[in-house]
Amino acid sequence: MFAYKWQQRSTYSSDAIIAAQLAWIDSRYGGQDLLRHLGGEPNARALVLDAGCGSGFSAKLLFGQTFDRIRYVGTDISEAVDIAANDIGKLAPNSYFIQANLMRLPFAEGTFDIVVSEGVLHHTPSTRGALLALSPFVRPGGIFAFYVYNKKAPVREFTDDYVREQVASMPPEEAWKAIESLTRLGIALGELKTEVEVPEDVPLLGIAKGRYDIQRLFYWAICKAYYRPEFAFEEMNHINFDWFTPRYSHRQTQQEVTDWCGEAGLVIEHMKVEEAGITVVARRPQRAIEC
Repeated sequence: MFAYKWQQRSTYSSDAIIAAQLAWIDSRYGGQDLLRHLGGEPNARALVLDAGCGSGFSAKLLFGQTFDRIRYVGTDISEAVDIAANDIGKLAPNSYFIQANLMRLPFAEGTFDIVVSEGVLHHTPSTRGALLALSPFVRPGGIFAFYVYNKKAPVREFTDDYVREQVASMPPEEAWKAIESLTRLGIALGELKTEVEVPEDVPLLGIAKGRYDIQRLFYWAICKAYYRPEFAFEEMNHINFDWFTPRYSHRQTQQEVTDWCGEAGLVIEHMKVEEAGITVVARRPQRAIEC
């Protein structure tokens, strides 16, 4: 599914998509230059592991202005890594790529200054297991930056799993077509431009009181049917496909993520919790000096 998704280049390469994703990355990490978290010598070539790099789309957003200042290692379980090697290889003079399972990467502990896993850990059999598998690769004083899905409202949790059960086992082309009707529903709701007032909190459905666009209320409380008017149909379908087709797509709570970081020996320095997901920049502490 991932290889197929990233091969559909036209569905994620428009100016509108890139601008929106850049803004989102910037808002979540407080700026796109992750190197600033390291401190130290500005000219030092940080060694970066991108665990689950896919086609390199997120890497270009996160490191597009700093490829000349890092040594970049991209890994992915799918053949999308070949797309990343071709694209990032032209931008990053010191870049290396390997197709591998991030749960069994062939690196020594403490190798990397930065480990980044943007929207990947939850696509493994265990988000916690993936976090614990990758964290040892962070050197003392280095950082682990990642994004994982947040748990959603109960009806949407049910609906998301129900839809995923229907499409995850389909061939990618068939799943892409199956999701198109859901994408059209999201567009139809969005084009209504209708708002509804929820007069009070509805704890049983995980809905807070307030005024909602009807499409956004459906989106957050019932089922992910993405809509953004400046995006083309295929671009919106790509986003829905990305959500529903992975075999594993865990959602977690802020407390779970906090606990897992502590278990991994990481200190959280930045965390942004949104309805969509949880963004973390955590540091591995320097080893204590033995007397």
